[in-house]
Amino acid sequence: MDISALREEALAIGFTLAEPMKVETIKLRDEVREMCAVNKCHAYNTNWSCPPNCGTIAECQARVNEYEIGLIVETTGQLEDDFDFETMEETSKIHSANFVKFLKKLRKDHQELDVLPLGAGECTHCEKCTFPDAPCRFPQLMSSPMEGYGMVISDVCKDNGILYNHGRGTLTYVGCYLFREVKK
Repeated sequence: MDISALREEALAIGFTLAEPMKVETIKLRDEVREMCAVNKCHAYNTNWSCPPNCGTIAECQARVNEYEIGLIVETTGQLEDDFDFETMEETSKIHSANFVKFLKKLRKDHQELDVLPLGAGECTHCEKCTFPDAPCRFPQLMSSPMEGYGMVISDVCKDNGILYNHGRGTLTYVGCYLFREVKK
């Protein structure tokens, strides 16, 4: 697997940063999952991608441990001021769109890879999730949030030598893709 080539493809999609990450640096924490349960984002137990529906911390950690290497992707926006909600929202939309676009490219062009996508928030592929009445319509495009899995995003970045805070007046959205080669 050529992680450098995957990095270049991610940058070509439009991410402002894409860097390899070591899967062994991913440590899932119960306290992050407990913050999800407080439900400030209003996504807890409302879709298939978020907790508790993405699995327990132990199940998520076991899933993560099956992968060989990862790629962190970031989209950073430059804010006019601390209350520039328009740029915050636009940066989020750009990141989400690029995240799905790259996932589709990975699924199409790299069928030799099994990919676990972990995004910056709940899966937004469908306008309305089928949860709880029917299975996910697009399981190959669904992504769980990094935090929903129990990751402290700043720690994952730091443990991989990747800048998370790009300075005053910036806002960064982070996602990652974990990879393993498919056994034939």
